[in-house]
Amino acid sequence: MVSAEELKTYAKVTWCPGCGNFGIYASLRRALSELELAPGMVALVSGIGCHAKIVDYVNTNSFYVIHGRVLPVATAIKLANHKLTVIGHAGDGDGYGIGIGHLSHTCRRNINITYIVHNNMVYGLTTGQTAPTSQQGYVSKTSPYGELALPINPIAHALASDATMVARGFAGDPKHLTELIKECIRHKGFALLDVLQPCVTFNRINTYDFYRKRVYKLEEEKHDYTDRMKAYDKAYEWGDKIPIGTFYKVERPAYHEGLPQIAKTPLSRQKIEDVDISDLMNSFT
Repeated sequence: MVSAEELKTYAKVTWCPGCGNFGIYASLRRALSELELAPGMVALVSGIGCHAKIVDYVNTNSFYVIHGRVLPVATAIKLANHKLTVIGHAGDGDGYGIGIGHLSHTCRRNINITYIVHNNMVYGLTTGQTAPTSQQGYVSKTSPYGELALPINPIAHALASDATMVARGFAGDPKHLTELIKECIRHKGFALLDVLQPCVTFNRINTYDFYRKRVYKLEEEKHDYTDRMKAYDKAYEWGDKIPIGTFYKVERPAYHEGLPQIAKTPLSRQKIEDVDISDLMNSFT
């Protein structure tokens, strides 16, 4: 078993002091340790944004991708070696902006990966522009008179896209977040974990105090996460009360289970010495 402390790398952590990413970072390492996952059998994929640095700080396999493309690469890694535990990390701008189309298709395919979205409701890395999840009326550099559009609802979007697990955590409650990450990793199929992650530098509205006054745990209300319509109701609950926990979870065959090519051996471990593709290549000439 590798301890959470041993999962740290030598890289210097450069997030702003108080950043919500610290809570996600601590929770992820603790979850991997408690699940006794060998670092060599874990692959982290990150996009572009403040969140992306997390792959530098966790001692596992990692892959940086271009903006919004976490899920296609995470899917490819999982299908190349479905024995790996694959965890994607994205920001709300990265995952719910340019990457929103990939979310829908990964949900419906039920790729067996965990997708952790660091949702701070602002573009933190590029100094505070309005993001897809910024609340209507939010004042920023790109919306000086207040954001006009409604925000993306990640929970409702994932439900509508047939995700088999949809959850939300809060970076200010690492103990609860650790358990959610473990639940998502153990889930057989695609799991979206949207994490409310305060940006202490640019988002002065959705702060730790803002969330601590409002968040409550769905399990404490005995929420039935097998009921999709109840999950929808909870997805649209935002204001004086904000639910965190598992909104919805159901079992459905994972995508890789339907591929006979990898039923016995992961693609990455198959022998290719005797494979002759000359006829295929000649067909293009």
